[in-house]
Amino acid sequence: MSTAPRSSAGSSAPSTLTPELAIIGSGSGNSLITPFWDDKHVVLAEKGLGPDAVFGGTCLNVGCIPTKMFVRPAEIARGPEEAARLDVVQRTESVDWPAMRDRIFSRVDAISAGGRRYRDEELENVDLLSEKVRLTGPRSFVGESGTQVDAERLVLAAGSRPILPNIPGMDLPQVHTSDTVMRLEQQPRRVLIVGSGFVACEFAAIFSGLGSEVVQLARTERLMRTADDEISVAFTSEAARHWRLRTSTSLESVAAAGDGAAATARLRDAEGTVEDLDVDVVLVAIGRRPNTDLIGASEAGLDLHDDGRLVVDAHQRVVADGEPVEGVYALGDISSDHQLKHVANHQARVVAHNLEHPGDLRRSRTEAVPSAVFTHPELAQVGLTEPEAVAAIGSENVTTKVQDYGDTAYGWAMEDQVGLYKVIADRRDGRLLGAHVMGHQASLLIQPVVQAMSFGQDAHTAARGQYWIHPALMEVAENALLGLDVPVGEEL
Repeated sequence: MSTAPRSSAGSSAPSTLTPELAIIGSGSGNSLITPFWDDKHVVLAEKGLGPDAVFGGTCLNVGCIPTKMFVRPAEIARGPEEAARLDVVQRTESVDWPAMRDRIFSRVDAISAGGRRYRDEELENVDLLSEKVRLTGPRSFVGESGTQVDAERLVLAAGSRPILPNIPGMDLPQVHTSDTVMRLEQQPRRVLIVGSGFVACEFAAIFSGLGSEVVQLARTERLMRTADDEISVAFTSEAARHWRLRTSTSLESVAAAGDGAAATARLRDAEGTVEDLDVDVVLVAIGRRPNTDLIGASEAGLDLHDDGRLVVDAHQRVVADGEPVEGVYALGDISSDHQLKHVANHQARVVAHNLEHPGDLRRSRTEAVPSAVFTHPELAQVGLTEPEAVAAIGSENVTTKVQDYGDTAYGWAMEDQVGLYKVIADRRDGRLLGAHVMGHQASLLIQPVVQAMSFGQDAHTAARGQYWIHPALMEVAENALLGLDVPVGEEL
């Protein structure tokens, strides 16, 4: 084992480290350091370890966890909207953004710092390389300090980062991405959100729910275009009720503004009409790109997809010249077409097994991958959209059912006029192909379909092979499944 110090930051680290395992990225890649490696030398490289940087990856620090900690108070602040439907008068008095921000990040930052301290100071077999690194070969890389790492096995888990468009003004302090917008000193009064996908729609719901004036900009006619068409259309209509929506419009530039305005954003719609919009904050959320360029993956000879992701095989092995590279794996956003933490965690479990048992390789699961968007109303999806199902098996073999929340008993109690639950199946054998939900607790309500798809249950078995609590809202899933035109088997 190397005699290297615990961290490269401010140290006289040896010029070459030769660990049994090296990992680039401290998100889901951090979980690979299992007890199997307790008596082996491990190097963990993480570029984000400066005085103001973080350990633990996107989800913990700037993604899933802190955003949901903002989503919840934003939903509570919307309480008067629902109360009014139910003949109850409520009002939200105020929102304390600095207190909310500090409560959230005091918890997140403590976990991040604790994770770093554990790897950096408490594990004798782990060297933490606190700097940017670039690959010098399939299993080697060099840090900014000149430290060279030649590993027996290497895992690339360097994640992704927000994309900024190549337009004037992207360097202004009023322009933010999801990496920075949650740490604003004060809640902005006027927010322009550029984008139509997961991140943009979540922050539109957060800021509008907390009382900011929100304008969301989409280059196309609909939000959430990757969702099923029926859900995308319904959500776009509903979103427009809660914040200002500008579709078929693009951002041309952002400029510093006078007269008390923080910035002026220039918008242009499909007809060429230009509008200058004064805002306090511009949040750019147009997608994320894998960090393969930052670590020099192409220069090291590794194969890339057109969007920059690493090519991996079914066992998560990195591919070069069409063949898997022995002992080199990748996981998470740097290689996955699902930018989802639960997918990265699954891939990490697969990689951990394959590193420890090279003669018994496991495959990653790619079927029945669910996702949720914690916007307002909430969205969730799994499997194929209706057009995808038709393309796969033909329209004559596809059956669908859309169940309104408001047509169930608990939907009546909620006076719900928005929620939709759509299921898609193969009418020949009842095989479930997908589900798409918009409405209250969509991320929970979709799980029975995820489970049925994962374990091979047909639609009728899933619906009639178990009890459903009456009159819980989950009956919307039961009724949707029962509405499919599929073969009927035995009932409970």
